Amino acid sequence: MYSVVGGLPVVLISGVELIIFLLHHNSNNLYDQDKVVVMGDCCYVNPMVRRTVRFLGVYVFGLFTTDIFVNAGQLVTGSLAPYFLSVCQPNYTALSCQDTAHFVSQSDACTGDPEDIMRARKTFPSKEAALSLYTAVYLAMYVMSCIGTSGGRLTGPLLSLSLVSLAVLTGINRVAEYRNHWSDIIAGQVIGGANAVFLVVFVVQYFKKRPRIPHSPSDAGTSDTDEASSQTYPTMETSGKDNAAQSPGTCTEVT
Repeated sequence: MYSVVGGLPVVLISGVELIIFLLHHNSNNLYDQDKVVVMGDCCYVNPMVRRTVRFLGVYVFGLFTTDIFVNAGQLVTGSLAPYFLSVCQPNYTALSCQDTAHFVSQSDACTGDPEDIMRARKTFPSKEAALSLYTAVYLAMYVMSCIGTSGGRLTGPLLSLSLVSLAVLTGINRVAEYRNHWSDIIAGQVIGGANAVFLVVFVVQYFKKRPRIPHSPSDAGTSDTDEASSQTYPTMETSGKDNAAQSPGTCTEVT
């Protein structure tokens, strides 16, 4: 699963951006807003490369953020997996169950593999459910924003629903194999889905272009002049109306 989470977004986003670039490379205004100077006045980053790196960078950031949230929740809660007793293999003699109540947190309570025991103690929320749904929601929103219905009415929705369905089936499979509880899966999916939606809406803004910035001082000066002139005309109109109001006896028409 981790190979899919790490490799699928790279292949999908890179492929879609390459197709968009090849189909619209003759368009003059396709990537005008994405051109940035990186070294002096001579070197520019290819717009396709810039978009791909930005989208993948945000995805990787969200992936690590989701992993941190899940790890923190697992350490705080310490919820036991459904199969905990099978890997713990409790030493009932050491626990003295017939005398005083003891807990399996004692060092001599379990006789199984320590790594398996530690893994079985951290299941809430489910990391697999969180990462799978985060990847599915991020890619689904990317497909709907960049492809939509341009490749056909059902291409984008079908691909998006397939990604989300696979992530949901991953959580169901974890419960069916007695690896997690339902609460673990739901909590993990909420964390992963919320992170993906937040990053798409507020960080990459539905994978749209940024507002255009003037490329030269002359452009900025021209825009400032236009704004100043647009502000001047209402002022002149207002002053003319005031003069007409002050002299009601005249019949001069103010235009």
